[in-house]
Amino acid sequence: MLIGELARRTGVSTRALRHYEENGVLRSFRDANGYRRYPEQAVVRVRNIRHLLEAGMILEDIEPMGDCLDQDLRGQAACHAALEVAERRLAELERRWAALGALRDNLRSRVESLRGEIHRRHEVA
Repeated sequence: MLIGELARRTGVSTRALRHYEENGVLRSFRDANGYRRYPEQAVVRVRNIRHLLEAGMILEDIEPMGDCLDQDLRGQAACHAALEVAERRLAELERRWAALGALRDNLRSRVESLRGEIHRRHEVA
């Protein structure tokens, strides 16, 4: 199928499909006229890519999943590679969340301190 049909069937823009291809998560073949051709399985692959991106992964996470992307990852069956990548991404997100929480707590403390300082100045005046 041509890139336009893949875009229509998956709801993903042709620009995004080319981006996926540039990042190694989607493959196409070229016709003699240079048009991209995708196999039927590309529909499942693109839907999986979208699903994983929406779950918080990035293309660098998805690329190592290889042939797992050709299975429906939204269903019950999961592949080992997908689980490993998801666990690594989750650990990274949890580290970031903890760091953001610490920043939030520091800022909250500073805001409360400044608020108290301003309040005391107004009481004295």
